[in-house]
Parts: sequence; C-alpha cells; structure tokens
Amino acid sequence: MSKDFTFSIKSINFDEDYRPSDNTRITTNFANLARGTSRQENLRNTFSMINNRFNALAHWDNPKGDRYGVELEIISVELNIDGETSGNALPLIEILKTNIVDRKTGERIDGIVGNNFSSYVRDYDFSVLLLEHNKDQAKFSTPEDFGDLHGNLFKFFVNSSTYKEYFKKPPVICLSVSSSKVYHRTENQHPVLGVEYLQDEYSLTDEYFKKMGMKVRYFMPPNSAAPLAFYFTGDLLGDYTNLELIGTISTMDTFQKIYRPEIYNANSAAGKSYQPSLKHQDYSLTRIVYDREERSRLAVEQGRFVEEHFIKPYQSVLAQWSATARFDQ
Repeated sequence: MSKDFTFSIKSINFDEDYRPSDNTRITTNFANLARGTSRQENLRNTFSMINNRFNALAHWDNPKGDRYGVELEIISVELNIDGETSGNALPLIEILKTNIVDRKTGERIDGIVGNNFSSYVRDYDFSVLLLEHNKDQAKFSTPEDFGDLHGNLFKFFVNSSTYKEYFKKPPVICLSVSSSKVYHRTENQHPVLGVEYLQDEYSLTDEYFKKMGMKVRYFMPPNSAAPLAFYFTGDLLGDYTNLELIGTISTMDTFQKIYRPEIYNANSAAGKSYQPSLKHQDYSLTRIVYDREERSRLAVEQGRFVEEHFIKPYQSVLAQWSATARFDQ
C-alpha cells in the first residue's frame, strides 16, 4: 500500500517579487502578506525585520550589524496516492526554508526547513473535523484518532527518499505558544534560543505535533516578548548550529510579531509565570498589513476542500494505509 504514496517537492523564492500562484494554499500566511495594495511594502518590511533580527542575534564578528542576510524558499509538498504518473497530486504541505548569506565571506549557509508550517489536512482537522465534533457539545473533546492520519503522512514524508534528497537535516517547526496554557520560566538558558520555559501539560497543538513524531521545547530568545514553541525530532540544541537556529528564530519571531502582535510585539516581556493572550492591549503594531480574519475564514474553506477531494474519496485507502504505515523507507 505504501508504494502508492509518492511525494514531489517544488520550490520558489519568497522575496519582494513573490506573487502567490493560483495553486498555492491561499491560507498560507506569507501568501496573505503578498496580496493587496500593500504587498510590496509588506514584503520589503518583513524581510528587513528578519535581517535585522538575525544580525542582532548573530552579533559576534558583526560590528555593523549587517554581516548576514536571510533568503527564504517556499517549499511546496505534493502527495500522489495513485502513483507517480497519474498527475492526481494533492498539495499537502507548505513550509519555508531559510538560507543564510554571509556577506563577509561570501559563504551561503543552508538553514532549517520547517518555518511557517502549513498543511491542508491540518486545516481539515482543526477547522472542520474538530468544530463539527464539538458542535452543540457541553464539554470540549477531540475525535477518536484525531491527528493520526496527518501525523502518519508527515512522518512518512520526513522519512522518505524525497525529503532526504532535498534536505540534510530534520525539520524544526516554530509556532506560537498556546493561549490556553501557563508557561514557567526556568534557569536553563541557551545563548541563541534564550531562556527555556516549561508548562504543566501539553496543549492540543503539542499533542497534535506529538503524533507527527515531534517533541516540543519552549524558549524565549534574547529581546523577545514571549517564548516560542519549537517542535523537533532529534536534539534541538545539538543537531543544529547557532546560525541555523538564528535563521529560524529571526524568521518566525518576525512572522509572529505580524500575526500575533498582542503576544510577540507586546510592550513588556513575559515574566516568570506567563499565559499568552490575544486580548492583551499593551502592544505595538508593525507596519505590515495582515488580514487575520481572512486567514481564519479561508482555513475553513480549504478544510472543506481537502475533505471533498482527499478525505472522502480516499477514506478507506487512507484508513488502511494509516493503520499499517511504516516510516523506515
């Protein structure tokens, strides 16, 4: 059964000239930034923020704070159930990969793939399946096997020859911390990732990513307003260089300031005990236009799309595959 599942990868530069194609996931946050009358100014300001953040963190041997530049690629992953020649591919995942340019040496350094993780099946799980399951229910719960299919598809992709052909290291996915949990600052501090936070129990997102084979740690980088959630498969502190980690931090800290300014562009930093809130009022806005309401609405539309074109047509095939899938390709 697993031989019928194949992946293909497409890559496009994410820069000031980027325009979302007709087949890109329109709910992807960077596609949101690249539409409308403010698109070019949005993108220019976003990349300026990323580069400034990177150089502030990579401050050694960098007296003018301009040694490094960050380039981004949009990585689109398609899944084909019917074999390589059918052409019936489903856009499965979109993520960003960082590339770091050392302007002093001229060296180009591979960054980490996984930034700004975006998934069709995840849209279905959270924006369709979960909402329908809890409709008119007195107590919130998750459906049986919630996230199993998505988790197995992700693990199958990361362990595939296609992934290994394109990427040297496992992905790191960096997201916002959950507003439903309280995080506690520890004494553990990393020179780049910053101060580590812990929480008493996992959030729904943490549990979802656990089914993708990923662990989570929470760090608040230097001069950040709140901790970030880092999802990874191996050793977050040991598997990646400082510059690789800075590439992820500078990219995702910037995006979170745009997406969730109430948390990540707050005017005061998280304390020893911290619960994020999107109702927080003491924050600053970036000069970048981001339509959060559109993002939520389109997530439902795309969740319905994957239900119609993927979940329902292949329900029995997917159930059989997920129950027997192996990830040591």
